[in-house]
Amino acid sequence: MDKVYIEGLTFQTTIGFYAWEKEIKQTLVIDLAMGWNTAQAAENDELAKTLDYAEISVAIVEFANANPVDLIETLAERIATFLMTQYHIPWLRLKLMKPTAVHNATTVGVEIERGQQVSGHSV
Repeated sequence: MDKVYIEGLTFQTTIGFYAWEKEIKQTLVIDLAMGWNTAQAAENDELAKTLDYAEISVAIVEFANANPVDLIETLAERIATFLMTQYHIPWLRLKLMKPTAVHNATTVGVEIERGQQVSGHSV
């Protein structure tokens, strides 16, 4: 399975359990790998036949800001469901990090994998 990926997508959104967190924007970082048949796009150099990572990056940020939640686990699940539905992605691995959550850690977060990887170019 081919993969289209976005690494280090950094954005500000409202997230957190505590009342003070609901009043501020915090930084989140996403690493995302999406299963896709890139051969179809490459055949005739067609953007319409691949996953447009620029469009998807904007969609992730807009989705996160339109759907505030308490937990990064919840946000990761909702982003995965949104992307798979909106873009017909058969498989993805999403790592969502909150670098400012623990003062003596570089970052903390969750990593989820959803869908099924398809072998070959049958997507």
